[in-house]
Amino acid sequence: MVNRALEAELTAHLDYEDGEQPPEHQTNRRNGHRKKKLRTDLGEVEIKVPRDREGSFEPQLIRPYQRAVPGFEQKILSMYARGLSDREISSHFAEIYSIDVGHDLISRVTDAVLGEMREWRDRPLQIRYPIVYLDALVVKVRDSGCVRNKSLYLVIGIDDEGRRDVLGMWLQDTEGAKFWLTVLTELRNRGVQDILFLCADGLAGLPEAVEVAFPETVFQTCVVHLIRSSTRLVPWKDKTAVCRDLKPIYTAPSIDAAEQALDAFEETWGKKYPSVGKAWRTRFAEWSPFLAFSPAIRKAIYTTNAIEATNRQLRKVLKTKGHLPSDLAVYKLVYLVLQATDKSWRGQRSAADWRNVAAELHLRFNERFPLTEISP
Repeated sequence: MVNRALEAELTAHLDYEDGEQPPEHQTNRRNGHRKKKLRTDLGEVEIKVPRDREGSFEPQLIRPYQRAVPGFEQKILSMYARGLSDREISSHFAEIYSIDVGHDLISRVTDAVLGEMREWRDRPLQIRYPIVYLDALVVKVRDSGCVRNKSLYLVIGIDDEGRRDVLGMWLQDTEGAKFWLTVLTELRNRGVQDILFLCADGLAGLPEAVEVAFPETVFQTCVVHLIRSSTRLVPWKDKTAVCRDLKPIYTAPSIDAAEQALDAFEETWGKKYPSVGKAWRTRFAEWSPFLAFSPAIRKAIYTTNAIEATNRQLRKVLKTKGHLPSDLAVYKLVYLVLQATDKSWRGQRSAADWRNVAAELHLRFNERFPLTEISP
């Protein structure tokens, strides 16, 4: 690949192909090659650097004193993170670069990130996250000779400046208060001392675990998930009308107004679809906390959609894999996808105007959220 690229550079410099006649009145010509050894991620290789008679050719791919060509490992990791299998990566290198990259080499390269992944999962976190989102993806994993569905839980935190980052990932086939307490305790052990809002779907046992690990944290159930789950049995012909009549409940100016809107909803739809109103009333204490805040904070905490951009990329890759051979393979793939995620997203501020949100958080929580200068 390097040899062909260097020949192409010389062709562009001299303006004629190898084996063809040079342009009229051009004195500069090809003048053989010189050998050079390069260190690459695949080992040491010998290349042939083409020369010209006048010595005016300076290759850009391999500079005159350059002795190493890093990057092959990164290419393998990049393709793996985009969902390509070992066989597809090997075929790609063979077809495009004429390089034989065996499956064992690809496995060694991807396995080399396991130590880095463990360091990332155990890294220290900030002492406070104003908002933390928790959501799950279903992953197919081979376990004890069978392919099982397991849930991959991601935790994304928004820091004091409104920038978001993935705090951790956990793979579990069951959920409950004990599991969530383990997750939250791990966050505490890594340095998190306070969370103002924790937003999640209706995960069994999570509210109880939050009460134990972070007793001052406001737990907020995702309203969007609640709408979907409560209306899943409503026929399509009525779903639009039902969702329209639910809107006054979660957009009410206060908790009292939300209760009145829920009463009005049940008067309209209670006989036909009693389960919808019952779901909202049963979980009223879990989804209603955001009603006590301004529209800016409501927008930031009423749903876990802030995590959907990450989930969308993960689903795209996991779909091409079918199932993965082990839990470790899931962690490795997800870690590589997360590292390949656009850095502008990983540091991007949340959709809400964070300065206004930060000012209100300071007024609401006082010393729990000291107002500091937000960098531009």
